[in-house]
Amino acid sequence: MSGVVDLKAWMQPHLDGVERFLSESIQAESPAALGQAMRYAVLDGGKRLRPLLVLATAEAVGDAAHGVAALRAACAMELIHAYSLVHDDMPCMDNDVLRRGKPTVHVQFGESQALLAGDALQTLAFELLTPQDGSVAASVQAACVALLARASGYQGMAGGQAIDLASVGQRLSEDQLRQMHRLKTGALLLCSVQMGAACVPDVPDTVLAALSRFGQALGLAFQVVDDVLDVTADSATLGKTAGKDEAADKPTYVALMGLAGAKAYADALAAQAMQALADTGLSDARLGALRALAALVVERNN
Repeated sequence: MSGVVDLKAWMQPHLDGVERFLSESIQAESPAALGQAMRYAVLDGGKRLRPLLVLATAEAVGDAAHGVAALRAACAMELIHAYSLVHDDMPCMDNDVLRRGKPTVHVQFGESQALLAGDALQTLAFELLTPQDGSVAASVQAACVALLARASGYQGMAGGQAIDLASVGQRLSEDQLRQMHRLKTGALLLCSVQMGAACVPDVPDTVLAALSRFGQALGLAFQVVDDVLDVTADSATLGKTAGKDEAADKPTYVALMGLAGAKAYADALAAQAMQALADTGLSDARLGALRALAALVVERNN
């Protein structure tokens, strides 16, 4: 069986399932219209790369029997990502006015509502991971909660954002820049892969290790490409403000390596990711979606 996947055909039912579950999980009827701000932040926008990585990894190592756990993990990951964007865009952080092609949440609903919407999205993520109906084994719930908490906390995404804010106007070394982005961006992408695998029991340690190497390389590649797009794409294509990193004097891979060097580094990281997938020993058929998503990360234009 071929390992070549029609990515659009594979993605669409998964995207539909994620969108439907997210919509069902966030009720518009809520205290002081908080649910409306939450829905605005999450629904009808974004690439959904992180939930797709969860689902593709679960499929690579398991089967349809693990679909409920994987869907919940995928949606939890997207909620954490969405909450981080809501807070990241606020005036106390990056003070951005455009996200996913529309006004940011604090512009649309006010700063207080945006702060609360982000808080509520974060906690809802862990609610989705811990259903009380017996549909997800307690061991899987515990593993996913632990992974997501670490990846999104001070040793992961939040810590990376703290370094980012503290590094404005500074010139970081390549090692320092890599560490910042492994936390700020890479931690959630790595966690997406790890949670997908955690939804399936008894995955061999060698496979888990190779998948982790894949997630690490892919997470860093994503950020390098992001830095490139910040200087080569326009705001309409990106769906967010172009050129904001340079304007804010933030350390980036383009500033460190130059545009050609950053593009070459992204390609090298993509090759590392592909090699890590090969090292899993899984069949080409099982790895097809993960390979296609990795290619999408490097070749994307937004």
